[in-house]
Amino acid sequence: MKAFITGSSRGQLHWELLRTVPEDVELLELGERLDIGDDAAVQSAISMLKPDVIINAAAYTAVDKAESEPEQAMAINAGAVESLARASIANDAHLLHVSTDFVFGQGNGAPFVEDAEVAPVSVYGKTKLAGEQVLRRLMPDSSLCMRTAWVYSSHGNNFVKTMLRLMNERGEVGVIADQVGSPTWARALAAALWHAAARRSSGTMHWTGAGVAGWYDFAVAIHEEARALGLIDRPVTVKPLTTEQYPTPAARPHYSVLELTRTWQALDLRAEHWRNDLRTMLKELT
Repeated sequence: MKAFITGSSRGQLHWELLRTVPEDVELLELGERLDIGDDAAVQSAISMLKPDVIINAAAYTAVDKAESEPEQAMAINAGAVESLARASIANDAHLLHVSTDFVFGQGNGAPFVEDAEVAPVSVYGKTKLAGEQVLRRLMPDSSLCMRTAWVYSSHGNNFVKTMLRLMNERGEVGVIADQVGSPTWARALAAALWHAAARRSSGTMHWTGAGVAGWYDFAVAIHEEARALGLIDRPVTVKPLTTEQYPTPAARPHYSVLELTRTWQALDLRAEHWRNDLRTMLKELT
């Protein structure tokens, strides 16, 4: 199987996809990074490479910045997806696209199934939903939308690495406690995407770490696991905050846990509990 991955190697998911390429996959590369916002470049690159599978790991992910840059966010999260979809159709490629829990609304305490009502509360969520809608319109049977949430890795910028830095600088950190989701190790997400690519899975799937947590719970776990590994050399107080105490430009759902059962069954692959994955990832930093 010949595969092409969009995005930059600076991105944590792209990096993990490169680290986990299956032995029976030939990874196709360009001499330079592909600007997926350039439709002509996308059509030319895919026509030249002729991949069997495209994994779109590129996205505009600056949730708060998107509130002031809606056009830029829409261009990457929806416009570029349309370019990739049209290129995929023209070259008979299967397209795997990564989306987000932010396409849903505030939630009611029950995990969101794949066909639950969508009602994004931020510009970022709306642009990611628009990308999903492009796929369903153009490639209903030859594309997969894989929703995920709270992604972290030993590479790139993410909540875990921010917490490690702050905990090594301060004696106390404040973290929001009333937003609940599921932390996701990018390497586990990459493995799920490769499984889906091998099966040419289509439709919509969900992949996160198993279990749930608030950001506060996640931060407490980071502190405990990092202390045990010697990544933090002193105890730090983690203070729970409410969303109202830590306002941000973009609204965020209070509960955005994704239901995983259907994906586990379809891929014959189960997710590890998020804390086990966190511990494994932190060992890479020691």
